[in-house]
Parts: sequence; C-alpha cells; structure tokens
Amino acid sequence: MDLGLTGRVAIVGASSRGLGLASARALAAEGARVVLNGRDADSLARAADALGDAAVPVVGDIADPAVPQRLVDVALATWGRLDVVVGNAGGPPHARALEVTDDAARAAFEANALASIRLARAALPHLQAAGWGRICFITSMAVRQPLPGLALSNLARAGLWAWAKTAAQDVAAHGVTINLACPGPHPTDRLTEQPSGGPVGDVDDFGRVVAFLCSAPAAFVNGVALGVDGGAVAGLL
Repeated sequence: MDLGLTGRVAIVGASSRGLGLASARALAAEGARVVLNGRDADSLARAADALGDAAVPVVGDIADPAVPQRLVDVALATWGRLDVVVGNAGGPPHARALEVTDDAARAAFEANALASIRLARAALPHLQAAGWGRICFITSMAVRQPLPGLALSNLARAGLWAWAKTAAQDVAAHGVTINLACPGPHPTDRLTEQPSGGPVGDVDDFGRVVAFLCSAPAAFVNGVALGVDGGAVAGLL
C-alpha cells in the first residue's frame, strides 16, 4: 500500500532511540525526509547517519520551550515544507499517586504534554496553510488504562489526550488530523526500568503504525487514541 509519504517532510521528537527512532525509520522508508531530535548528540548523530540524506539532526531537549519552534524552523529551512509531526518524549519517573509533588507534576506535564502541544502549535500554521497535515503523539496505553506506580505518566498523558481530542475537531476542516499512538510494552529503555512480565511488541512494527497514522490513506482517522499494546488494555471504550 502506498502511504503517500514520498517527498513529505516530518519532525519526530525524541528520535535518537526507541519508539521515536523506529517511527522516524518507518517514515523515511516510505519516502519522507525527517528532522530528528534528541538530547544526546552522539546517539542522534548515529541515528541520522543510519538514515542518510533522508534525515537532519537537531540536538535539544524537546521539553525546552524553544526546541519545538527550532525543529519547525530547521524543517522549513532545509526542505521548504512541513507535513508531518510526531510528538514524543521520554516518560517521567515512577511514582504512586500520593507521592506526586507539585514540582514532579509540573515536570511531567512539561515533558509529556506541553512539549508535544508546543510542537503541534508551532507546526499547525504551516500544515493548515498547505491544506494537509498529520500530527501523531506517541503516548502510552496509560491514556486508556492508568498504570499502577506511574501516576506522573498517567496524569500527563491523559492531559495530552484531552488536548489532542479537542484540537482534532478544530483542525479537521484544514485537512489536518491529530491522533495518538499508545504503546504497551516494547523493548526500550523504559521497559528496562519497568519490566512488563508479559508480551512485548516490536519497535519497528510500532513505527509502521505511526507511519500509517501519518499517511494519506489515514485522512479520515482523526481524534483517535490507537492502542499498540497487544491487547493489554482491558476496557471496552
């Protein structure tokens, strides 16, 4: 199936490793050019080298309020367009609900909600002007089923989902969609911190799901939180 991504330009936050890098690889495999981002310059350089001319790296913490606009500026300066945005950031520390402090809650919301919202805000004027755009936020199965011991993640991810669900209605008329890809356990650094004890997904398969949500055939998929969790979420809604 042709995903209609050849020649498109994408930004993928926190894409030097893990699910972000897998998403960037999948987009590049479909013919997109990708702005990569990460805090570790060496890891980011290796990721960019692996993708060759299809990628340009931008070092920076996606939670830094200045970085989302910088990523948009690099995409436009390098390739003259922007079509796809994949918001992503590493998860916050483990915490039980009654252990959550004000400072910890602010930091989690900054990284796992506001960073993606800022990236979408910076990109949307360009996507809307073009009459075509795809925004996909990599979040967690926690948006559908809060996870024990991950109160900070549950809090921030649910907030991002609420924003995305609202914004999706506002941008649909401009040919732009906003969706969430909600992973369960995958072999990433996060899984090492919190072993799942259950089935584990393939990161490259996850990246292909993100690529589909960012594709031309997904034009009528909007405001969806798609679980990529092997059936781990037990709810019916």
